[in-house]
Amino acid sequence: MKQVKIHDKEFKLFIPYEKIRSVVEKMAEKMNAELVGKNPLFVCILNGSFMFAAELFKRIDLVEAEISFVKLASYEGDKTTGKVKQLIGLNENIEGRTIVILEDIVDTGITIENILVQLDKLNPHEVKIATLLLKPDALQKDVQLDYTGLEIPNNFIVGYGLDYDGHGRNLIDIYTVINE
Repeated sequence: MKQVKIHDKEFKLFIPYEKIRSVVEKMAEKMNAELVGKNPLFVCILNGSFMFAAELFKRIDLVEAEISFVKLASYEGDKTTGKVKQLIGLNENIEGRTIVILEDIVDTGITIENILVQLDKLNPHEVKIATLLLKPDALQKDVQLDYTGLEIPNNFIVGYGLDYDGHGRNLIDIYTVINE
């Protein structure tokens, strides 16, 4: 589809699935090389990261690797609230472990900063951050990203797990809002 309408907004194709898949494959290759012998625990931030996490994790060749999920929320509609609500937490013991946070998009950096503070209290060996998308112009926090897929402009986007009020997550491509 070249265009979609979700609620009151029109969106146009921005990043086709083939490009997303290619970016994720390259990220997985780098992780497979760097995380050998570390028994990493991948932590997917729900809801938005579920498609990215699935695509990436099935390409992780490490025999000793686990995945878990936390649910955080910071958006209402098409705007960030600036506050992070933890809805579902981590159940695994992460003390002394290598943790790889999987995030769909880093824009302000508030969510990443929040989860880093929470994880630090649980004494991991190291924490790495992987994001499919980065909006450098929106960053408000100084966060160190270890794996970045694509840098994009500060436009509102949907698809591939990203939503607008709960809709659009199922789109395989990523779309950007028209005339915002």
